[in-house]
Amino acid sequence: MDEELPDGLLFKDQDFSSDLLRQLNRLRQSRILTDVSICTGPWEAPCHRTVLASSSPYFRAMFCSNFRESREAKVQLKGIDSATLERIILYVYTGEARITAETVLPLMEAASMLQYPKLLEACSSYLQSQLTPGNCLGMVRLSEVFSCEPLRRKAREVALTHFPEVAASADLKELCALELRDYLGDDGLCGEEEKVFEALMVWIKHDLQARKRHVQELFRQVRLQYVHPAFFHHFIANDALLQSSPPCRTILEAARRQMFSLHSTPSAPDLQPLWHVPPRNSYQDFLLLLGGRKDNQQTTRDVLLYDAQSGQWRSLAKLPARLYKASAITLHRSVYLLGGMAVGAGKSEPSHSVYVFSLKLNQWRPGPPMLAARYSHRSTAHKNFIFAIGGIGEGHEVLGSMERYDSIGSVWERMAPMPVGVLHPAVAVKDQRLYLFGGEDVMQNPVRLIQVYHISRNTWFKMETRMIKNVCAPAVVLGERIVIVGGEFEQRMESGHQRGISHGKSVTDRQMLVSGTVFFFLKHTQPIRGGMDSLTKLSPHPEISLFICKQGIKLYLFHRVASIK
Repeated sequence: MDEELPDGLLFKDQDFSSDLLRQLNRLRQSRILTDVSICTGPWEAPCHRTVLASSSPYFRAMFCSNFRESREAKVQLKGIDSATLERIILYVYTGEARITAETVLPLMEAASMLQYPKLLEACSSYLQSQLTPGNCLGMVRLSEVFSCEPLRRKAREVALTHFPEVAASADLKELCALELRDYLGDDGLCGEEEKVFEALMVWIKHDLQARKRHVQELFRQVRLQYVHPAFFHHFIANDALLQSSPPCRTILEAARRQMFSLHSTPSAPDLQPLWHVPPRNSYQDFLLLLGGRKDNQQTTRDVLLYDAQSGQWRSLAKLPARLYKASAITLHRSVYLLGGMAVGAGKSEPSHSVYVFSLKLNQWRPGPPMLAARYSHRSTAHKNFIFAIGGIGEGHEVLGSMERYDSIGSVWERMAPMPVGVLHPAVAVKDQRLYLFGGEDVMQNPVRLIQVYHISRNTWFKMETRMIKNVCAPAVVLGERIVIVGGEFEQRMESGHQRGISHGKSVTDRQMLVSGTVFFFLKHTQPIRGGMDSLTKLSPHPEISLFICKQGIKLYLFHRVASIK
């Protein structure tokens, strides 16, 4: 665009430079005013020294310094084939280069040698568009040869994002120990820890004698606290190669205690960091809402997933049955739905059933049934166990019984009954103890008790306290505190009674999520139901803040909530 000046006009011909380049190329093709021939073997291309020197620091140094090439009529270039050199010269005179799968590597090598950074960048961009799990490790090495950081960064990202597929490639076996350790220890690696373990074992066994000395440093990159205990028991704990290494045996024994022992057994100081490493960045928490009742009081089989990153809800595979006041708990990346009132066309009755949901497969399967049918009960998980506590039984009595599910052995067993059978207590597990706070009796009277179960001793004790008066309140462990939120409350007002119940809770990323509060407004003996169709997030102590998600949910009463990675 022309520019006005105080004393006139600055004219700018936008096409002049490109037209000049085209004319120079025509002169080259016609061998007019050319003063040097660039050769590779017998092939040669007449060029203009001034054009070449202006296009690249390489040629500028060659022709503007006191080198013999500055005086020679023919300059021989080694390490470049004739087709590639022709493409380079065409790029110099036109600014264009055709990059294909066949030409990109020799063109990239020539651009690097002759110092054409923009052409090198274009080749890098093309290779980035061609990245796959099968070639990304090779691309990382190629990028290091050419000092091409964008390509290295993108190729590494693909390797980490698609690690299970990359682990199956032949290139993984060719990595050095330091390179493999760098991948296995990266927080950005996307893949289950079981795949990480399998990858390192494949790498070591590819050249066992030379590589077994690296087993300890590589094994420490596996985040064992996120390995499924069954996989650990069957494939890791008794592996002969690991057992042959004393440091690995120490790690295995510590991991076995952490996973399977009900007693608190602190690890050696040098091993403690292994149990406090965070999950990899690819792990994502999801919130699930399971079942419940809709506004029309119909028991639903709906399962909804809330994705905090997108702020959206989506539907998953429906529950296998209509279950009212079942309990849900997450263990080892699966959601267990326990018991509930099975709602049928003719009649409804308490259920023994257990259903297990896999988010990865979006599929339900039946699990081993509980020993006692129950609904309105509580459940919680500790290590490899699930506890089903209290509830209402087949005779409509309040149950004081508790049973425990061993997820490794897939069996239920009866445990010591609670001192006082209660409904809807707040439940939390902390430091080898299971805590029941409050609840209500069969007449809906609050029970002012804290009942504590010692998990390893299978014993209970209780404490009476005036501070406890919560019913249907969710409780979670946040750091060193047990937090109880909301629950049922009742207020007398001029217009009647107000009663509210918070039914859903979970914890993700050290934050409590509470969902689906339902309010009953009692006036003239006629209850009116309302509800909060949104998700509330509470941050941990010392500052508790409230967050309402952007998109609400349909109103579901008496649903169950679970978080899953």
